Amino acid sequence: FQERENLPPTGDNDVKVQVRACALSRIDTKLLSEVKLQKELLPVGREISGVVLEGILPLDSEESGLCEVVLVHEHYLVHKPEKVCWVEAAGTVRDGVRAYTALHYLSQVSPGKTVLVMDGASPFGTIAIQLAQHRGAKVISTAYSLEDKQYLERLRPAVARVIDVSNGKIDVAESCLEETGGLGVDIVVDAGVKLYSAEDESSSKSQLLPHKHDIITLLGVGGNWITTERNLQLDPPDSHSLFLKGATVSFLNEEIWNLSNIEQGKYLYILLMITLKDIMEKLSSSVFRPQLDEPIPLYEAKVSMEIVQKNQARKRQVIQF
Repeated sequence: FQERENLPPTGDNDVKVQVRACALSRIDTKLLSEVKLQKELLPVGREISGVVLEGILPLDSEESGLCEVVLVHEHYLVHKPEKVCWVEAAGTVRDGVRAYTALHYLSQVSPGKTVLVMDGASPFGTIAIQLAQHRGAKVISTAYSLEDKQYLERLRPAVARVIDVSNGKIDVAESCLEETGGLGVDIVVDAGVKLYSAEDESSSKSQLLPHKHDIITLLGVGGNWITTERNLQLDPPDSHSLFLKGATVSFLNEEIWNLSNIEQGKYLYILLMITLKDIMEKLSSSVFRPQLDEPIPLYEAKVSMEIVQKNQARKRQVIQF
């Protein structure tokens, strides 16, 4: 924690927001380094809700959401409906933007399509499932534990099939092909994939991930694979299989909203505002029911952020002021 006496001067397009809640998300230091935004001290907390207004801080923001008052550019703000509480508003922004990026902009989820959401019990997976179902799609999801499986089975509307991969004995591709009558799924949103053989994967979590060949196998004709794996390597046989199916691979990086040049950025700001407004409306109408942990007091923010940065939090962590 650092104390400061005064806010920086307010710019022409800045809005002063009294923060009521701030969600914690992992800081992608590698990405910041690649785009030359790496600094000695990085502000923590970019998804905030506050009095009257709610917004998401851009990737290059000097401001931390973990403070009582923050300056936010007007492009990154959207009105919060009265029915939406501060914690839910802050805790759903990032996962909502990711879900829209994956299922609306990178693929076109629509009625009749089948969507596989890997690790559906995660905060992002939960919102992705709910968005796909709201658009009329049939959803299949994977669970990494018995607790995750029970959570997914309680969701309403019900998930078409929950594939429990916790014991490592269930074949995800076989299960998906069985569920779709051998046709394969139309959209896959992964939570990471195995790039190598099992003996080359070190962590226990990576053992639960499907191999990239499994994803390609379960994709249907004209399917869309939305991947979070930034170092995905496709060998010639992989590319040939995708070619035969007319399938596509897209990379899910929600920071594209903040990394474009000025002219394209203006267009993306408009899309981002439409997306944020829609996320808030779906929260207000209970279409989105986020996977949030209990609100955390500010004095526990440091410990909570350490857990988030290590990818050890299974629910979205939100600091409440």
